[in-house]
Amino acid sequence: MTEQQAIELLTSYRAKQARIKALDAHSVGAGITISRLCEDDQLQQLHQRLRGLPSYMYLTTRELRLEATAHAYLERYPVGTRSQLAAVPTGVADPEDDQLLLELRGKIKRVIEARGAGTHDLDALLERLAEAQDLQEELRQCDAALEALASYKPDYARLLRLRYVEDSTIEKVAEKLQVSRRTYERLRPRAVAEFVRLSG
Repeated sequence: MTEQQAIELLTSYRAKQARIKALDAHSVGAGITISRLCEDDQLQQLHQRLRGLPSYMYLTTRELRLEATAHAYLERYPVGTRSQLAAVPTGVADPEDDQLLLELRGKIKRVIEARGAGTHDLDALLERLAEAQDLQEELRQCDAALEALASYKPDYARLLRLRYVEDSTIEKVAEKLQVSRRTYERLRPRAVAEFVRLSG
């Protein structure tokens, strides 16, 4: 990383925070936001609790038949809904079982659509999610470098945070650090160089 790249990273910090906030608030459908996609799925947590109970305690008779048919035809039990959809076989010999498996596929498709991951906008959703994760990683690396710098050169870290992240004027930074402008001008390149070295 060059000195110019380090300054650009620090000066864009707040803009990246704002972009992450905007991306996280973006609705993907059914009241779910991108930030919720990054969190643990509450429905899967409920399923994990229910797995400890016998299925007849919480499934209807029809759902028990669906479960029995699925167990008869599934060779593996994947975790994600898209993997589950792909694992449900189509065109089995028994017409009644075929109908039940078709119903099961329909239920899984509805779960996928309710989560807002319909195929029509999946690429755009994945692009936004990747952008949010990339920005979060950049900010995490910037914070880690500033924290490391603060552990042995707290004035350098404070100078960089005030001048570039918070966009304070040179005069305000010098005043808050209780140094002259000339001392600030001497400290600034050293602080940037140390930040570059730690960010390396």
